[in-house]
Amino acid sequence: MSSLESRIDELEIRAAHQDKVIADLNEMITAQWKQIEALQRQLRRLDEEVQSLDQGDVPNQKPPHY
Repeated sequence: MSSLESRIDELEIRAAHQDKVIADLNEMITAQWKQIEALQRQLRRLDEEVQSLDQGDVPNQKPPHY
């Protein structure tokens, strides 16, 4: 195999590897973004709960030990 052919093969291997790495990273980022959005929704819900407690809007609930 000539030097040029081996260099082209090496570049093709690197490009394929980089394509795979980019696809894997994209999957990770997508999953993390979904988790961030879920955590943001949960945080907003908890913040609203705390705000309602601060305003004295305590629901008529039995304490957890009952």
